Amino acid sequence: MGGLPIPLGRRLDLPGRGTTFVREVAGPPGAPVVVLLHGLGASGGLNWFQTFGPLGAHFRVIAPDLRGHARGIRSWRRFRLADCADDVAALLDVLGVDQAIAVGYSMGGPVAQLLWRRHPSRVAGLVLCATGTRFVPGVRARLAFVTAITALASTTRLGQLATRVPITQLQRRLPAVARTRPNDLRTWARAEMRRHDPRMVAEALAAVSNYDAERWLTEVEVPTAIMLTREDTAIPYAEQRRLVAAIPDASVHEFDEGHIFCAKRSFGPALLRACRDVARPTRPTRPAHRSS
Repeated sequence: MGGLPIPLGRRLDLPGRGTTFVREVAGPPGAPVVVLLHGLGASGGLNWFQTFGPLGAHFRVIAPDLRGHARGIRSWRRFRLADCADDVAALLDVLGVDQAIAVGYSMGGPVAQLLWRRHPSRVAGLVLCATGTRFVPGVRARLAFVTAITALASTTRLGQLATRVPITQLQRRLPAVARTRPNDLRTWARAEMRRHDPRMVAEALAAVSNYDAERWLTEVEVPTAIMLTREDTAIPYAEQRRLVAAIPDASVHEFDEGHIFCAKRSFGPALLRACRDVARPTRPTRPAHRSS
């Protein structure tokens, strides 16, 4: 079948939570499992399209759309990162996966961290890419940012309520499986982003801005790899480095890249190295991989 090298996805019902969408690569028999958690405004396909081939040769790959994004769960409850983590645990239940390496990019980083905190037995390791322990430094700056974004989210919520569509009925009319692969990257990317729920994405931005894991992230004991993007303007390098201080036994992979590193072909092999580092039974302590 032609089109971009992106696995076809399917809709799955997570009991008591809603309907989500997941793309999968089976990987070799008995391969470790990686669950890929995308960033704000992206989707499971859009964030990880460069990685399905490289990772799929060594791992079973699971890439869901997080709630409110693309074809992820829709809910009238306010968006919470903790709910995203619980959604991932429920997805692993439905897929019959006991443990997975949680790979988080940008907003997906907090989701991966919370998956470990709330469901530690389900997480075999962590790979944290272009992310941090917090996203808006300083209490005063965080308060101002959250207030502004919450106001935006509230306005969007009112607009949605005024034109409310029965979401569950709409989802029932949609096909359970994506039947064709996209042929054009830009057209497909625009279509993915048009599927977002504007209110939930605005609330996700507020949730990310209020996130701060520095008090408890030092407790992480599973194998961890940290991928730092030194030219990142969305999550500054100095903020990303806080992860290294919080998880001192993590292996560190550094790149002269910005926040859209995930869209480059070189990202796939780089992520594979980090995932294999975490999956390896014994790892050297904090090797520094530098790439231009």
